[in-house]
Amino acid sequence: MPIATINIIEGRTDEQKEELIVKVSQAIHEALDAPLASVRVIINEMPKQHFGIAGQSVKKMGK
Repeated sequence: MPIATINIIEGRTDEQKEELIVKVSQAIHEALDAPLASVRVIINEMPKQHFGIAGQSVKKMGK
């Protein structure tokens, strides 16, 4: 059972996250020849202030 864990910064719509799940699942299915029903995708969303680039939070950077 392949499991993909994806970390993203908050702000995407539910529709975007649904599309991500579909496309990642399909890519794993095709790349590994794994049954689609066995593929799992976990999305971890983090607040912008919990992710830093070059010593600043993404929130502080205005991204």
